Amino acid sequence: MRLARSLALTSPRLLRPQLFSIKTYPRCFHQSKKLRAGNLIGADNVSKTRNIGIIAHIDAGKTTTTERMLYYSGYTTRIGDVDDGSTVTDFLPAERARGITIQSAAITLHWPPKSSTSSEKVLPGQPLSSISHDINLIDTPGHADFTFEVLRSLRVLDGAVCILDGVAGVEAQTEIVWSQASNYGIPKLIYINKLDRTGAEFSRTVQEIALKLRVWPAVCHIPWWQGSNRQFCGIGDAINLRALEWEEGSDGRSIKVKTLAELQESDAVFATEITKARIALVELLSEHDDIMVEQFLENDENHLAIAPLALIESLRRCTLQQPQAVAPVFAGASFRNIGIQPLMDSVVDMLPSPSETSDSDISMSGIQTKLRPFLEGKVQLQSSLSSRRAATKISLTNIQACALAFKVVNDAKRGVLVYVRVYSGALQQGSALFNTTLGVGERAYKLMRMYASDAVDLKEIEAGHIGVIAGLKHTRTGDTLICYSGMNSKTGPPAPVNSLQLKPITIPPPVFFASIEPQSLAEEKAVSNALDILLREDPSLHVSTDPESGQTHLSGMGELHLEIACDRLIKDFKAKATVGKIEIGYRETITESSGESRITIDREIGGKATHAVSVSSVEPRDVNDRVDQMHISQEDDTTTILLQDNNILTVHHPAFDSSGSAINAQDASLPPGLSFKSILVAIQAGVAAALARGPKYALPVHSANVNMQLSPKDHISTDTTTGAIALASRKSVQAALKAACDKRDSTLLEPVMLATITVHEGDLGSVVHDITAARGGQVLSLGEDDAAMSTTGERLDQREECVIDLKKVYTPPDPFTSGAAQISSDNAAQIRRQIIARVPLKEMVGYLKHLRSLTGGRGTFLMQVDRFEPVRGQRLKKTVNEIRGL
Repeated sequence: MRLARSLALTSPRLLRPQLFSIKTYPRCFHQSKKLRAGNLIGADNVSKTRNIGIIAHIDAGKTTTTERMLYYSGYTTRIGDVDDGSTVTDFLPAERARGITIQSAAITLHWPPKSSTSSEKVLPGQPLSSISHDINLIDTPGHADFTFEVLRSLRVLDGAVCILDGVAGVEAQTEIVWSQASNYGIPKLIYINKLDRTGAEFSRTVQEIALKLRVWPAVCHIPWWQGSNRQFCGIGDAINLRALEWEEGSDGRSIKVKTLAELQESDAVFATEITKARIALVELLSEHDDIMVEQFLENDENHLAIAPLALIESLRRCTLQQPQAVAPVFAGASFRNIGIQPLMDSVVDMLPSPSETSDSDISMSGIQTKLRPFLEGKVQLQSSLSSRRAATKISLTNIQACALAFKVVNDAKRGVLVYVRVYSGALQQGSALFNTTLGVGERAYKLMRMYASDAVDLKEIEAGHIGVIAGLKHTRTGDTLICYSGMNSKTGPPAPVNSLQLKPITIPPPVFFASIEPQSLAEEKAVSNALDILLREDPSLHVSTDPESGQTHLSGMGELHLEIACDRLIKDFKAKATVGKIEIGYRETITESSGESRITIDREIGGKATHAVSVSSVEPRDVNDRVDQMHISQEDDTTTILLQDNNILTVHHPAFDSSGSAINAQDASLPPGLSFKSILVAIQAGVAAALARGPKYALPVHSANVNMQLSPKDHISTDTTTGAIALASRKSVQAALKAACDKRDSTLLEPVMLATITVHEGDLGSVVHDITAARGGQVLSLGEDDAAMSTTGERLDQREECVIDLKKVYTPPDPFTSGAAQISSDNAAQIRRQIIARVPLKEMVGYLKHLRSLTGGRGTFLMQVDRFEPVRGQRLKKTVNEIRGL
């Protein structure tokens, strides 16, 4: 329903200062001296913690905004500058040289800053931001090539600030990262930046938020332009009914606060606009929050009489409960230090604490469930586990911590650092851990909290917090770590805890590769070690070896991604190697099923006899049938694992249940040194090695179902080792692939990209013709009002039921447009049109230069992997010859 009444916006009755006196809601913008890092640690209250990320298109101002946050929180004593290479969060040499974020950087700050007089409790009538909160902040990359860096950060965040460029509006990569955050159900704030720039249009950007992001923009701040040249000087605060003016040329700490009554005397037009913004905000919240309706009625249907705290609490409810329907919108210009402090207040006031987020998905013993019910003993396990239910309930009390590793970094001084988010309990320094993903034991020798490239030691990392573990030997990105009291260091906790896995992080497929050649035989080991470190840091990279040429290939998600990876290999890790030219990563897929392939390994390795038997078969699966590991159905006597390139491994083990416990003790006997989990890891390693080289084109295999049999009685002996199991698995799958290819040739697949091309109306025809005629692309949509497409080609907004009526979206007038800014314009040549097309990657290499030529330098484009499709017709022979270097 709509609550609007026929209110005279400039009526003296509505502008009386006593109705909204700032004295009824005292606020100040917080300042503090530099705090020692040690002061930033303590017994943190989870309710006073925010895990947030900064997400945006490249060059929207993420790092610039982050640097101001650090400065105003007291963490730094000066403001870092991207152009000078003096930023805290962009600390890699490549980041400072290029002026872009490559790796996500984690840092912890306090807002408002802690002081000796800081209150520990929120007083009645005060917002949450009246007391100090811990903000674990992650600054993410904006370039499309580093999508995985954004994905693994979003996986552990509770909230996000989406930064938009006020000149460019909602850009293509913004739509993608917004969709990715929405997939995780992350509540988001929107900050429209760069409003000091020529061509900035706040109103048009707000409309694009509704149109492209499919969310209702709750405009909390409106920009304040002054003077004949309409210079951006501050914001109008619709929540608190006041104007904030920043002193020009200052560091942003000097802020003038004007009540609406004071503003009425100096700038009556802007005072009226703030009033309109308040009315629109109350109207919007009333449509999504029943409590706001009650507040409105209790205040005699007077929009201006509603207390600011009531509005903040309503915005918080809407943001947390309906994150895909309502998003608070704020305004500023980070480079000119305008708007940061109110934004930080809103992070505390409107984004959730870890305890307010949805429960984590887990998989365990073939069951998909939630973490909290399992820890509370409410999960009903499968019937085969019924005999152990009583023991399981007791064992749950021994689970001291559950954490997800979301990032691995090799630090030159500290060694391997594993970033973790703790989801339950607390990780203690020196505690024994069990990696349930790999089935290996670890130990947390040292715990730290990172401040970009600096670190402070911790004794524990509590639930809801992000920290770093130093010294882990095996853990990779996406692995689950369990701390279980009294567990065996080798076999880990008892079933089903030993199979508990948090939802993993999806790794996109690499589509470019470059050869890496050591400069001498003596350098082979050093180069291999450097590549291992690089891959452990960034799992979206992939290394393979061509068995015929012996050449090593490093694959990545984009040209820039691969270029920077190779640059780090040579400059940071000092690898003495030659890097070949960047090429496209093709795949092949089988088209027929194989029969059963049986391989027996009986040989002496290192003077020791080894034995293993592997039985496997392969069958094709739909190239476009993509599944998530968490949504793969598990049978009690099988384990199904999603591998790279849409391949699925299913291990049939009738002697064991899915947690590794024996169903029939006589048939499930294993020799000393072998566990069910270590056997699975060895099988997976062997299968992955076999799939790395297809039977016809020697390319990685895509979209195959691999079935493996595991019978300890028939396949394993006292001489069996994990190395022998991996070798037997590799050889049997290779034989199965060859048998399938002998029946019918494999098909060559090429990466097809989803390209989003933004051009002016006048250039639309020539660009569309080039995409369809010259490059063999398929245009999916045209127009300035089309929603973004997902990587499956579906509209991103199909996930939501939120329908936006643009006529109901409040937008204040922009200074250089007549009337309210609209996306449409009489000047058709200047309308920005968006082309969404599916195009083979081969045709998009070097496309930016061609696009600029077609559009006079005005066109931009973004692309991401959409799918792999067969190469057919005349292009097949040409492509095969190119792959083989003919």
